[in-house]
Amino acid sequence: MTARVHGGADALGPVRWDFSSNANACGPCPMALQAVQRADAAHYPDPDYTRLRRALAAFHAVDPARVLLAASASECIQRLTAWRWRAGDRRFRTPPHAYGDYAHAASAWGLERVDGPGLAQLTWLCDPGSPLGQGEAPDAVRALLDHMPRTVVLDRAYAPLRLKGDSALSPTQLDRVWQLWSPNKALGLTGVRAAYAIAPLGAHADVAELASLAASWHIGAHGEAMLMAWVTPEVQDWVAASRQTLADWAGALRALLNRHGWTCAPSDTAYGCARPPQPVDAAALRARGIKLRDATSFGLPGWWRLSAQRPEALAALDAALCEPTVLAEVDVRKGEDAQRRRGAFES
Repeated sequence: MTARVHGGADALGPVRWDFSSNANACGPCPMALQAVQRADAAHYPDPDYTRLRRALAAFHAVDPARVLLAASASECIQRLTAWRWRAGDRRFRTPPHAYGDYAHAASAWGLERVDGPGLAQLTWLCDPGSPLGQGEAPDAVRALLDHMPRTVVLDRAYAPLRLKGDSALSPTQLDRVWQLWSPNKALGLTGVRAAYAIAPLGAHADVAELASLAASWHIGAHGEAMLMAWVTPEVQDWVAASRQTLADWAGALRALLNRHGWTCAPSDTAYGCARPPQPVDAAALRARGIKLRDATSFGLPGWWRLSAQRPEALAALDAALCEPTVLAEVDVRKGEDAQRRRGAFES
């Protein structure tokens, strides 16, 4: 079973300066937060979520029958994987460096990881992806869709936070895949759990089957309120305005890391991976109220994922990186091995 490793809060609770989460650091979105706070928690939601599904469908200009609601993106990943396993699929594929829940769900259901566009029956894409914040390559997407696995899921969690570039998939290609949306990241409300997927054209029966696999009332009143707020013009305007702020903060973060000798990988988002000139002591940083995301579980040992944060958080990180106690002890031979691995990644 693959381990689940996440950024954000841990056993010690939330951290003051959290660079480990990709949530929008401009958040929480005031209008969405107000909607959540006003949610009617005294009553069950509509078990069919009729109003919510219609609102999401109108927002994406699709038939409501294409909208699949989920308790969270991670829950949807588990349910989609279980659905494909039940249908007889046994092979899956993910990007080389990707969110660990894709592989965890596959491991839980006994699917085998394979490479190559024509081998997998269930394929995961993420555009832009995590941890690198880069978009899928258009040529690779085209080759994948030419072979067309039974199920392709495009995780669009970070699409609202893209700072440059466009989706690798055309509108026609998007209609051939499942699009998984989890707006709580863009809204800075990751503690509110709710998500949804837009099914491919003609997949109404699949939506109904997947809906039957969900628990009753799988989205609570607060998650429903967040998703209803997500589609409003004022919230969309706030998200759009936040992207410029995030771009400024991301530029400042990269400049700071460069001053400290870190190597920053390219990114189209306000988060990305960087490699320090020598290992850092994560526990020492955590003791100073700072958390980074170790990228080892993404297949990038020696790299860290960091997200753009407010200027006061950046100042705290700058001060911490000047402290020799945050630098870990280095084994020279291990350092040489790591250098060879890094060279292979950078090439």
